[in-house]
Amino acid sequence: MTKYHILIIEDNLDNLELVRFLLEKASFVVSEALDGRHGLELARRDKPDLILLDLTIPEIDGWTLAQKLKADPLTETIPIVALTAHTLPSDRKRALDAGCNGYLSKPLDISTFIPQISAFIVASNKTLRLQN
Repeated sequence: MTKYHILIIEDNLDNLELVRFLLEKASFVVSEALDGRHGLELARRDKPDLILLDLTIPEIDGWTLAQKLKADPLTETIPIVALTAHTLPSDRKRALDAGCNGYLSKPLDISTFIPQISAFIVASNKTLRLQN
């Protein structure tokens, strides 16, 4: 079975630990960055299967980072899911307009988190197969 690699870009250590714990428990391979600059480096180097992106992170904010990732040929096909406490409809639209493929609000619903992440990966794999 394929182990999918997920990059978490999150500056809140409590949120980071919870997300990492849930993903690793579900057998995902996880890497992490505490700021946008490091997240950009890891995304370019490791090319994860999915990026979970907090929008209010230091160095490069999540909206700008999503735009940079989608504009870069090395990372443009990596699906990005905003993982944020910004919960207004305008926040969701702004994240999607910046290049995020999905949006999950905090606090996380632990019972649905892994199925949602799995659905994003399945959907992105179908899209990639259709493009090739």
